[in-house]
Amino acid sequence: MTDVHLSVVDEDTLDTILASDVEFAGSMVFKEPMMIKGRVSGSIVSDSDLHIDEKAVVEADVKARNVTVRGSLKGDIVASGRVELYASCRVDGDVTAAEVTMEPGCRFNGICSMTGVPSSTEA
Repeated sequence: MTDVHLSVVDEDTLDTILASDVEFAGSMVFKEPMMIKGRVSGSIVSDSDLHIDEKAVVEADVKARNVTVRGSLKGDIVASGRVELYASCRVDGDVTAAEVTMEPGCRFNGICSMTGVPSSTEA
């Protein structure tokens, strides 16, 4: 059996971290990697990476390059690169990405579509 290897997020390299006491509702658009630790509802769009921390609660459709989920996400994910679902996560929504990695124990309810080709390398 193959071991699942997920990337470790170094918070020091992130431009923006929404703290656990932050609640945001609306459309979120950003260009640099970001981590959510609080509550977000609405929509999230980025050309960069999104990290959803263990205690975060997100109710939004997400479009980003790479998405890592450790917390709760209710909504669809579209990633041009990779989606990583950790054992601590709960995702209720569809996932479309070049690559999807699911750690044993993650809770995923939806349809998973893997394109196999990151959009940055498409001709």
